[in-house]
This record gives sequence, structure tokens and C-alpha cells, in this order.
Amino acid sequence: MTIMSKSMNLNNNLVIMAGGVGSRFWPMSTTEYPKQFIDVFGTGRTFIQMTYDRFKGLIAPENVWVVTSQKYANIVAQQLPDIPRENILMEPCRRNTAPCIAYVSWRIKAKNPTANLVITPADHLVTDVVEFQRVITSALNFTAETDAIVTLGMTPTRPETGYGYIQADMQVPSLRNKEIYRVDSFKEKPDYKTAVQYVKKRDFFWNSGIFIWNVSTIVNSLRIYEPEISQIFEDLLPYYGTDKEQALIDEQFPKCQSISIDYAVMERADEIFVFPADFGWSDVGTWGSLHTLAPTDKQGNNVIGENVKLYETKNCVVHTTEEKRVVVQGLDGYIVAEKNNTLLICKLEEEQRIKEFSAE
Repeated sequence: MTIMSKSMNLNNNLVIMAGGVGSRFWPMSTTEYPKQFIDVFGTGRTFIQMTYDRFKGLIAPENVWVVTSQKYANIVAQQLPDIPRENILMEPCRRNTAPCIAYVSWRIKAKNPTANLVITPADHLVTDVVEFQRVITSALNFTAETDAIVTLGMTPTRPETGYGYIQADMQVPSLRNKEIYRVDSFKEKPDYKTAVQYVKKRDFFWNSGIFIWNVSTIVNSLRIYEPEISQIFEDLLPYYGTDKEQALIDEQFPKCQSISIDYAVMERADEIFVFPADFGWSDVGTWGSLHTLAPTDKQGNNVIGENVKLYETKNCVVHTTEEKRVVVQGLDGYIVAEKNNTLLICKLEEEQRIKEFSAE
């Protein structure tokens, strides 16, 4: 679903981080064609396309930026043809999210030093787009008027051990926005017992990895907390948008320390706020999460594919979108997935072993 009838603030920019690699949805996803570029739900739209879609009406296409690996740049251009090719920024190597965000922030600053930014991963799911757009708009208005760094905190629905958590000071909301609160602390992925306690306390939220800030705010924060990384991109200011940019990035980017934006800035800066929200968010990190999120039949099966017949089968994920007839009988709690002449049949409870299978 996309909301089209909104007036766009042309000072707002969207940054999609799409450089991740991996094969958690193998055989569909591979290091050559990772998760963000595949259609997991069988809707005809990939993760990165769905990410772009949910910002339609809020962010103009010319203000959408994608940071990705050099080897994925052509895939991004094919899947997001509406955004300018020069807005696809290519990392020569992986250096985690802080250098990624530093590069695109200085690149946008060179074009618009007052820009307001939303930073989002390319491969997450949002089911309530109306509420998502309301939250994003409210957060952008907040950061346009302040020097605050805002992260979106998802209201937890279960004691999840696979996510980091944000503890908020829920006593007093921000004066400018009653839905936004100061962050007390960030918590690493907990064990189950700790996660149960977090959910009970009601001031803990899942860390979505979605950030909103003004470009000057994040640039200044990086200058303070990561001066060596900052200096690299500061020195390149005269070359952004020129034919020398890529060669200089290829030369200088590998010199950056590999560090996440959480460690580089979020856990160190003072003006950090969280916007608690609930718009059906998931990072869809496993086949098991797909089994939870995708529609099921009466037997608890997710069937994604046009020519699939199931008999005496329950609690399975069957993802076979290529033009082959698929018949499954007698399975309970399995993954059945096919792509590029590879067929996977694996117990859902054993899916952590998929990495082993994909490497063979």
C-alpha cells in the first residue's frame, strides 16, 4: 500500500542502506543476489522495492539515496529506476554502518547542507504503511527543528532474543513532540530470561535501525566521536558529484575503521531520542520469521508459488516461484525452497544450518 496524496518537503532525504551480503534465505538469496534484492513474499516486489514504496509521497525520487556494494549497483538501478543513478553510492568494501552513513551524509551535505535525513535498512518489513508514514513525518518535523538524533523503537510483541533493545526515559516526553522520549540506554541482544523482563517493564523497545536526523547533526556528531572517519569524508567535499568522486572513495573508504553507527554515535552522544512506534515492523531475518509473517492456510503452511499441491502437510514454508509443479506430502515444520536449480528441504528448527548447506 502506498500513500500518494501528501505534500512533500523537498528538504527531506531518504537513505537506504543496501550493502548487506548473506544467504539466510538460501537458495533464494546468495552473496551475488542477497536478501534485499529478492521477492520473499511472492508479491512481485523485492525488499528494497518495498522499502522505497513505503516512502512514496514523503520523499521525492531525486532525494532518495542508496548506499550499496559496487557489485550490486546495477541491481539497484534495475530495481529502483526512478532514482537518479548518481544517487547510488558505491562502497568499494564493507566497513559497517558508520562509514556508510558518514559517506552518504557528507555527500548529501555537499548538495544541501540543511537536509533532513531518514536512514533505513533495505531489507525490513512494514505492514502498516499509513502509521509508518505518520511516524516518519512526525520525526522529520522534530529533527528539522532540533539537533536531536531520533531512532525508531518498536513496541515489542514478544520476548525476542534476536533484536537489540532501547530503554527509554518514559517519565517526561520531549516538549516539542509528546511521542518522543530521551534514550536511557541501548541493550545488546538479551537471553530469553532478560528479554521477558524487558517486555514486562514497558520502557524497552526493539532497536529497528531506522534513524532520523538533520545532516548537520550527524556530521557534527561524527566529527566529535569518530574524527578519523570524519576527516576522510570531509577532505572529499570538493569532489562529491564530480567524475573524481568514485576513484577517491575507492582509495579512501577502505581506510575507515569498521564500526557500527550504534557504537560510533548512538551510544555516546547526548541528544539521543527514541520514538516508540508500532507499525508491523520485522527485519524478516529467518525462514522462521517468514513463516510467522506470511499468510498461512488452515494447516499453518505458507505457500509462495503458483503450482504447489500439499497433502498431509502442516506448519511448512513452501517457496517455489519458478515454473515447476511442486507436490509435498507428509511434512511437518519444514522449509521447501527452490531457486536456480537448487532445491532445499530443511527442518524449520534446523534452519541455522542453512549457511553450512549453502557453502557446500
